[in-house]
Amino acid sequence: MKILYLYAEVMGYTMATIKALVELGSDVHVVHWDRDKLTPYQIPDLPHLKKYPRSLYNYDSLRTLADELSPAITVVSGWQDHDYVKVIKYLRNKGGIVVGALDQRWHGTARQHFVAMLGKFRYFNGLFSHAWIPGVYQYEYAKKLGFRNEEIIFDLYCADLTLFHAAYDFYTNKKSFNYPHEFLYVGRLERIKGLSTLLAAWKVLGSRRKDWELHLVGTGSLKDELNATPGIVVRDFMQPDKLVNEIAEAGCFILPSRSEPWGVVVHEFAAAGLPLILSDVVGAATAFLVPGLNGYFFKTNETKALAEAMSRIIGLTDNQLLEMGHSSHQLSKRITPLTSAKNLLSIHVF
Repeated sequence: MKILYLYAEVMGYTMATIKALVELGSDVHVVHWDRDKLTPYQIPDLPHLKKYPRSLYNYDSLRTLADELSPAITVVSGWQDHDYVKVIKYLRNKGGIVVGALDQRWHGTARQHFVAMLGKFRYFNGLFSHAWIPGVYQYEYAKKLGFRNEEIIFDLYCADLTLFHAAYDFYTNKKSFNYPHEFLYVGRLERIKGLSTLLAAWKVLGSRRKDWELHLVGTGSLKDELNATPGIVVRDFMQPDKLVNEIAEAGCFILPSRSEPWGVVVHEFAAAGLPLILSDVVGAATAFLVPGLNGYFFKTNETKALAEAMSRIIGLTDNQLLEMGHSSHQLSKRITPLTSAKNLLSIHVF
């Protein structure tokens, strides 16, 4: 089966599903943005995977590619790409199966109410036959866009569990003898990620930090400012195979985002066996965080609430932290590359 991806940025979690699709016998063709990317992630080479840099294609050549491939399923992410939109309209007019990747959640904004009005008239059915969503928050939005139950599939995003489960297996025994006291953030170094709240909470903790450290991994506009902040360690963006090395020294993962429709990084570090502290806007928490079992929520932008959550982690024994990490690891199995790939393929079965 041929599957065509029309994507903006392809990330490690996209590749986890693509690898599963290839293992299930699919030929996957990926058009991807190769300029003005948010991260320097590099798409690896795989058998039965062909990559097409977006900068080499205009609408006519994209349509020609789609005609030549005649894909059984086309997946689209990057709806802001006008040529992508024109191509999927063309494919839908030919009766093609076109799946829209949807990770936004319903906030009730004026713009969302406008598109919901369009959804009532099945406007988006002219673009997409199905919506592919990561979780329950996105289901509400998909329904408002006019998608019927049978046109919505789940598990859009999945961590590379082979990589992060292996890290859990490798490091757990070591941590049982000497549990690392380090809070870890991984993501873009931007204000939307709530880093000002994290730094303020770290300052509020003061002597309550005890021997715990705070490490940040990523790239972005705040990098220089963060590097100049005493008492924290900042490292550059890492490819996934390098990132797992950070797990050896990490004791708790924090994602303090102001807005986070999903957050695959939560899945990654749950799989790696870390306790979690997440702001209450992180979508992936619905699958991978049970407060008190494997971590804690805090209300986004509230410094004292984050500091209190961090203090609770610091106050736990090493054995309690290990148990929390084990619970995170177990919860990470709720979504796998196989469930992600099979959700997509289920469209063609029926």
